[in-house]
Amino acid sequence: MKLALFVACLIVAPPSGAAAQKPERARDLGVPFEGTPGPLDAITDVGGVEVGHRTLIVGSGKLVVGKGPVRTGVTAVFPRGKGSDDPVFAGWFTMNGNGEMTGTTWVEESGFLWGPVLITNTHSVGVVRDAVIEWIVGKGRMHSDEWSLPVVAETWDGGLNDINGFHVTKQDAWAAMDSARGGPVAEGSIGGGTGMVCNRFKGGIGTASRRVPGEGYTVGVLVQCNYGGRAPLRIAGVPVGREITDLLPCRAPCGGTRSDANARLAQDLGSIIIVVGTDAPLLPHQLKRIARRAVLGVGRLGGLASNSSGDIFIAFSTANPQASRDTGLARVTMVANDQITPLFEATIQATEEAIVNAMVAARTMTGADDLTVYALPHDRLREILKKYNRLNP
Repeated sequence: MKLALFVACLIVAPPSGAAAQKPERARDLGVPFEGTPGPLDAITDVGGVEVGHRTLIVGSGKLVVGKGPVRTGVTAVFPRGKGSDDPVFAGWFTMNGNGEMTGTTWVEESGFLWGPVLITNTHSVGVVRDAVIEWIVGKGRMHSDEWSLPVVAETWDGGLNDINGFHVTKQDAWAAMDSARGGPVAEGSIGGGTGMVCNRFKGGIGTASRRVPGEGYTVGVLVQCNYGGRAPLRIAGVPVGREITDLLPCRAPCGGTRSDANARLAQDLGSIIIVVGTDAPLLPHQLKRIARRAVLGVGRLGGLASNSSGDIFIAFSTANPQASRDTGLARVTMVANDQITPLFEATIQATEEAIVNAMVAARTMTGADDLTVYALPHDRLREILKKYNRLNP
């Protein structure tokens, strides 16, 4: 089983090298977006930010709790890179609270994020949280503090994944953290997003960034999208969810008597975690305002913050290094509130694009009990955008 798991993780790792085919993103399909992205159009356009994934795909067929099928993983985001232990100013916000993001009471109280943000499935939050502490201890970063309150968030992948089998281990969390790096970020069915469903299409991890006019600040966003019904879905203002009414989750072979909608994937079931990073010098109360604006990006796509959805957002700033010093006087800078609106706009734009990127990158997946979740079809998306005169050349 361990060998099979290891091999599966290698198979789903993102390709590299000159011969690797570049994955398509939303802009490649002609989806129009506002604003100017950074060179990578990813959260890693914010200097110092690193992202890592650990993906677990094992087995097929009938669900046997404890054995699989497994469709899950872990994603890690380091604000200053995994080599730094310098905290960052941060703020968080919840749009609907049927979810979990640990450590946020201390973020609220202290104004700092003291380490990475990790994202996984709902029933693996505990093991991942503990793994972060052990990883920090192993790096020798607990000399001055005897406690740690990591930030670990979740969305539910129990449709495709054996979520009650507890397949995510501390070694998986360590692998996600150890693999974190700058540069392009793998998207779609990877890491914590492996088993996720978004607008009843395949969901997962997505990212985007925006350059802010004026001072040249960057805002980057990473999402784990697992929310929403089909009908409300809008992309670039176009009612894609009402145009594509087929390709709903079904049991393979789809089209037969077993292919009815699965009760475990109710229409409003799901959540979204959003991580916003920026190099703009913002203080915690301002970053909480930034986190709130991610709501508007979700709303542009038809997100409703339904009763069963956990919509939780955290924002951090990589400016003001060493602001957490515990001796002497810490000197910090901040953007004036009168100048913060362009950062709000950038957050909304990057959030919208990151969610679409997650769906565009994801591929059709069959998981537990032969549940199949279809990918958003690229050709049909282009046709619909063209129909509404919204397709970029």
